[in-house]
Amino acid sequence: MSQYISQNRRSDRVFVTGHINPDTDSIAAAVGYAWLLAERDGLNTVACRAGAINRQTAFVLKLLELEAPMLLTDASPRFDSVMRRLDVVSPDKPLNEAWSILNRTGGIAPVVNPDGTPFGIVTGKSLFDFLRKVMGPHPKYHDMTIVKLLDIPCREAAETDVPRFQPATRIKDVINRLLRADQDEYWVLDEHKRYVGVVRQRDLLNPPRIKVVLVDHNEPQQSIASLEEAELLEILDHHRLGNQPTHNPIKFTVDTVGSTSTLVSEQMEESGLSAPPQIAGLMLAGLLSDTLVFHSPTTTPRDKTAAERLARWAFVPGAPLEDETIQTYGDKVVQAGAGLMTQEPEAVVTTDMKVYEAAGLKFAIAQAETSDIHEIGDYVDKLKVALKKLTTEKALDFAGLMVTDIVEGSSRLIFVNPPASLDELPFKPLNDGTLLADGVVSRKKQLLPTVLSLLEY
Repeated sequence: MSQYISQNRRSDRVFVTGHINPDTDSIAAAVGYAWLLAERDGLNTVACRAGAINRQTAFVLKLLELEAPMLLTDASPRFDSVMRRLDVVSPDKPLNEAWSILNRTGGIAPVVNPDGTPFGIVTGKSLFDFLRKVMGPHPKYHDMTIVKLLDIPCREAAETDVPRFQPATRIKDVINRLLRADQDEYWVLDEHKRYVGVVRQRDLLNPPRIKVVLVDHNEPQQSIASLEEAELLEILDHHRLGNQPTHNPIKFTVDTVGSTSTLVSEQMEESGLSAPPQIAGLMLAGLLSDTLVFHSPTTTPRDKTAAERLARWAFVPGAPLEDETIQTYGDKVVQAGAGLMTQEPEAVVTTDMKVYEAAGLKFAIAQAETSDIHEIGDYVDKLKVALKKLTTEKALDFAGLMVTDIVEGSSRLIFVNPPASLDELPFKPLNDGTLLADGVVSRKKQLLPTVLSLLEY
C-alpha cells in the first residue's frame, strides 16, 4: 500500500493516526476516533497507521472482517498536493486548440501523446518563442495571418524539455533545484510514465499542509516523519508528555487510563453514540491488549467500564463477536500476540518498539509478549544481535527488550550497550545476561519510569 497521501488543494481531509510500530490500541484508537470525529463533528476523516500491522492486530482485523487503515508514514507535502489535471491536446492538433486550453487554464496547454505519455507543454512563452523563431528566418511566414499560424500543429510550439515527477515526490526534496532552473511548469506522471497533471513552480512554494490528529502518542520521535510540516489539530493519548511545540493552540487530551480506546469510547458515550460492532470489537481488542485483560497495573476502573460498554456494542447478534465474552475474547487477542519462537528476532525487537530521549541519550525499549517466559532460552543471543542491529539502524545509544509473560505476570529484560547507570536497575540478574523483573508487565508505568529516573539522576 502507498506510503504517501493523495490530496488536492481543496481537500478538507483529516488524517487520524497512531504511532510508528503500531500496536492494536494504536490502530483501534485511530479507527475509532476517525469514526467519532466524522459522526459527531462532521469531519472528513481518514483512519491511518504509521507502520506495519503486527500479528495480533492482523488477527483481530481478520476476525472482524476489517481492512487495515491507510498507511501514512510521512506528512511532507508531495507533488500531488499541488498538481492540476488540466485539459490536454495531442501533438498533431492545430495550435488553435492549444490556444483555447491555454486561455482557460491561465497559460498552460499540456500536449499529450495518444498513449498518455507527455509530449510537451504550450505556454505563452513557448508560443512567442515559436513565432519569433519561424517568422524571423522565414519570409514566407511574414504575411501569414494569425488564423493560419494557429493551424500549425501543436508539436511545433510545445516546450519539450519539461522536468518530470511522480505524485509521491516530496516537494522539499527538489524545490531548491527547481528554483534554480528556467522552467516554470512540470509534468506529474504515474508509474507508467503517463500524464497525471501539471504543477506550476509558484504552487510549490507554499503547498497545503495536511491536517493530522494524533492518537495513542504525543512524542515526535514516535510519530510520522515530517510532522512539523503538517497542521496538527489534536492529540488524544494516555502516555507521558513529550509533545513538540505547535504554532497554534490545539486540543490536547492526555489521561491516566490503560488504553486510548478507553478515552475514545468515553467520548462516544458522552456524545450519545455507539460504535458499529466491528469498530467496537477492534477498540475492545486494543483495550484488552494494552491492559493485558486487566492484569496490567495501568488498568483503571474506567477501563473496565469501557470494556463493558464496548462489549455491549460489539457482542450483538449477527456480529463477528456475537458469541464472545470479554474474557474469551481477551484471551484470544492476547494469545494472538504471544509466542516468540515463531517470529524472526528482528521482528520481535521492532514490532512494539518505542524510541525515547533522556539525559542526552536516545534509546529504544521494545516489548514482546509470551505465554511461557522460559521459551526465550537459547533465543537470548539472537535477540541481542537483533537489538545491536537496531541501535545501528536507528542511531541509538542503547536498546532494550522487555519480554512479558502474560500468564505469570513477570518480564525478562535484555539490554545492549546500556549506560552504567542502568546497573542500578532493581531486578534480578540471570546467568544468560537478562534481568528478571518479577511482577513487572507495563513498559509505560513500571519499567520506563525506573529507567528514566536512573538516567536522569
